[in-house]
Amino acid sequence: MDLEGKAHRLTTRERGNAAEDRALQHLQAQGLRMVARNFRTPGRGGGEIDLIMRERDGTLVFVEVRQRSRGDRGGAGASITPTKRRRIVLAARHFLLRCRSEPPCRFDAVLIDGPDGDLQWLQAAFDTHDAF
Repeated sequence: MDLEGKAHRLTTRERGNAAEDRALQHLQAQGLRMVARNFRTPGRGGGEIDLIMRERDGTLVFVEVRQRSRGDRGGAGASITPTKRRRIVLAARHFLLRCRSEPPCRFDAVLIDGPDGDLQWLQAAFDTHDAF
């Protein structure tokens, strides 16, 4: 509650950060290690990657975290549109420019439907061919 006794409503950014925190905890519990969070490409119209993780075998995992408060309109998974996938792939390519050699990579999604909904981790949710 705030000073006036009203319940604090979370902003979209706060809800997004909470979903990313939850996804990060889940992935770390599965043995992945965080490399970067909220990686953005420079300039307008670029992409953002919510979490970049590394598997024990060295695979670099680009993770899109999506939470939807309601299940209509296809839920969290349906919100990863072709345009969104394209931006994620472009951001991943930009990130990989930092690497001496390109490691094995994949694109995962962590979906949360409802404010306290079940977390679903989709490994290899899409690939570069799905984005273009």
